[in-house]
Formats: sequence, structure tokens, C-alpha cells
Amino acid sequence: MSAREPLPDLLAGNLRIVFVGTAAGRRSAAVAAYYAHPGNRFWPTLAAIGLTPRRFAPHEYRELLPLGFGFTDMSKSASGMDREITPDKFDPTGFRQKMQHYRPRVVAFTSKKAASLFLARRTQLIATGRQDTIVDFPEVFVLPSPSGAASGHWDVKPWHALAAFVRG
Repeated sequence: MSAREPLPDLLAGNLRIVFVGTAAGRRSAAVAAYYAHPGNRFWPTLAAIGLTPRRFAPHEYRELLPLGFGFTDMSKSASGMDREITPDKFDPTGFRQKMQHYRPRVVAFTSKKAASLFLARRTQLIATGRQDTIVDFPEVFVLPSPSGAASGHWDVKPWHALAAFVRG
């Protein structure tokens, strides 16, 4: 795990979607790019569901800012597999403050784990898809993790629902 911020936030005001992971994986931290492991479904899924005009490569993540997409993680001080990161490395309060400052239309958690850290609920109690409205907070979607390590839980339907909501 890194003592510095593994991946900087990519945030701006009034974005369409901010994608929120748990923490940068080892590969993403090593190459300084979001969702960079070759087995990760993130980039092909964005193109397949029509959120991006083409399939972007992980190192092109900054090019999504003009399209209205941002990136952050629940831990900005550690990297690795979720189970390797200690609870003190997550900052749900700081995350909430960032989202209230930048005011994206949608916050899309790219795993139940990331959502559970913010919602303060066990992952087993969180359903994927659009969540109940939270006062003074953007719309929230919970998506199945695109990580290859979570392939047993993969379902593209909530990703399609997100795309339809954003287009609607």
C-alpha cells in the first residue's frame, strides 16, 4: 500500500457522473490510471452501454472530464485489494464533502464495497441500481464491480440503467 495518494481525483463542477471506487488497485496505482487492470470491464462497458463514443484506454481517463465524467475513490491514501486496506484508510466524510462541493448529477459507486463505506451499511444489504434519494446529495447508483476479481457478481443491467438515467 502506498502512503501517498495512489490516484488523484478527476473532479470538476456539474459533472454528469462521478465514478467512485473503493481504492486504486495495484495495477491502477502502478500506472497512474483508473480501472487499469487488463481484466477490468470498466472501459469496454462504458463504450458498450453508450456512455462514451468509443472505448477509451485507462491512460486516457482524463479525456472523460470534457464528456462530463469524473473519478475518485473512497480511499485516497491506500491502494490494493479491498481486503488489504484497513478501515482507517477510508474517508466517507471527505468523500461526501467533495460531492457536495462539486455537485455531480450522479454518483456511481463501482462496487458494493465502495457504496457500503459511504452508506454505512453492510454490502449484503445493498442492492445494485439507483438508490433512495439522499438529502442534499446527488443521485446515487450502485454498480456491480467491473473488476475481474468480482466476475462472479458481474451484471451489466445496472450499468445500462445508469446510462438510461443519464441520457433521460
